[in-house]
Amino acid sequence: MVLGGYGEVGMAVCRLLLKYNPSRLIVTSLREEEAMSAVNELSREAPESCSLVPFYGNIFVRWELKDKTLLEIAQDDTLLKKTVDDNLGELTDDMVTSSTLYKAVIEHKPHIIVDCINTATALAYRNIFQSYESLIKDKCQEEDVNFSKNDMRRIFLTVSIPPLIRHIQILYETLKRAEVNLYVKVGTTGTGGMGLNIPFTHGEEMPSRLLMSKSAVAGAHSMLLFALSNTPGSPIIKEVKPAAMIGWKQTGKGEIKKGGRPIKLYDCPKNDIYHLQLGSRFSMDNLKTNKSLEGESLKGTFIDTGENGVFSMDEFKAITSLGLMEFITPEEIAHTVIDCIKGSSNSKDVISAIDASVLGPTYRAGFLRDIAIRQMERLGREGFSYGLLGPKLSKLIFEASLFMIAFGFMEDVLERTPEEISSRLEDIVFNRDDIRKSAISIGIPILLKDGKSLLFAKRDVMDKVWESGSWEITVDNINRFAEKEWIDLREDNIKKWQTRFITIKNEKKRKSLYYGSCCDLDKDSFQPRDEYKTPIDPGDVSAWILIKEFKGARHELYESTRLIDT
Repeated sequence: MVLGGYGEVGMAVCRLLLKYNPSRLIVTSLREEEAMSAVNELSREAPESCSLVPFYGNIFVRWELKDKTLLEIAQDDTLLKKTVDDNLGELTDDMVTSSTLYKAVIEHKPHIIVDCINTATALAYRNIFQSYESLIKDKCQEEDVNFSKNDMRRIFLTVSIPPLIRHIQILYETLKRAEVNLYVKVGTTGTGGMGLNIPFTHGEEMPSRLLMSKSAVAGAHSMLLFALSNTPGSPIIKEVKPAAMIGWKQTGKGEIKKGGRPIKLYDCPKNDIYHLQLGSRFSMDNLKTNKSLEGESLKGTFIDTGENGVFSMDEFKAITSLGLMEFITPEEIAHTVIDCIKGSSNSKDVISAIDASVLGPTYRAGFLRDIAIRQMERLGREGFSYGLLGPKLSKLIFEASLFMIAFGFMEDVLERTPEEISSRLEDIVFNRDDIRKSAISIGIPILLKDGKSLLFAKRDVMDKVWESGSWEITVDNINRFAEKEWIDLREDNIKKWQTRFITIKNEKKRKSLYYGSCCDLDKDSFQPRDEYKTPIDPGDVSAWILIKEFKGARHELYESTRLIDT
């Protein structure tokens, strides 16, 4: 049985397992269409002797709730109470036997279970922080306020550790009663192998509480599995932890979706500019217009990275850049899983060797990165940023894209004054509908060169810090949002970009002298060629900024840089 068999790693594991002629392969997923799609795809590769069985549903809830979303449960008081009681109450036999996980495993009695569900993400991304802030905002307008029981239950529904503990308890009883021989978990580090300085957040503060929750749940999960492996009566327990982005599932061109739904297209025409008045307060609640374009959605070239979502080419370049998250292929993870099943000597089993367990970025994935980028280039350079790696990266990609469109090369930017550049970029914002609409549609406003005019839209889903709640319009707040979440066309930001380009050019010259790069050196003097121009690549430049300015690089890069400097 492969839990989460529809995902990238799940499908790769299923394909490898089929080569060993299992008599049955049970493929599970959250949704029916996913489980059926996975089985249909695998049926083309399965031997005739193997029976493929689909199963779908949420394994973290009771059987009767397996097809309901967490939101649907939270909105029904009866279901809410039952689910919270199941997570926080004392374990009973009814809780075990009513569980979706128990019923699925007991029905099929597999010898081996490979769990490819990202449990830490599923539990941590219920986001207790957001639930708390929403409750406080809605209920605490007055000092003396009484929370109802269901208000508290909605908060308890979003906690992470109690559901994880209950999951492990039910898993133990299930594995024991079904007489499963081996359980292999494909876990997560929570940050793709990066540190607390990970720059790919959802707009929250750094270090991100949400990502730290995910890492905390991932670590707690590993220790609970370790305890399970030392429990009499349990099967063999193993865990592998990828420590890089897993990619990729497919490349394509078309409608961009988030959470299975198309991203609506919005616009802010010139006559709808919002003027920031110092001393006043900004609040989306006071705005009546919703500048969505009826029937239109965000489109572009994309790469589908499975659970992580779809990225634009520049987002993919940035997150997989050397020194950032980089990536690992699902097939490599699947081979490690098969090694665990076969009992091969393997240092990547977290349970048996925590210190040597993580799967880091690979040479093969680095080589294939160029292939993925070339595939997307052939489809056409459409789409800038789709917002799934956080507003900070989106802002940088959009700003770098404006420089690329306006000038093309860093040297051309450095030859002009900040005032000239700011005016040119503002003209592009109004003349290029694609970049303006794309930015506004994912919640990245455009602050014009006067520092007071803002292009944005009141979207249906307001998931950025600047558009949630009310805030006073002050110079500090404008600068705070312009630094992290807004495209900033003011001259001070232009000067910052010019400084970046100078630093990048100087680094390029030093590397040319050190490594003797033939494309950057004059063939006679072996000195850097002054006439060689440096193209502006939004993905690469954004990655450089995340590494150099935001100190968001992987630990390995810091260590190698320290040794080289020494």
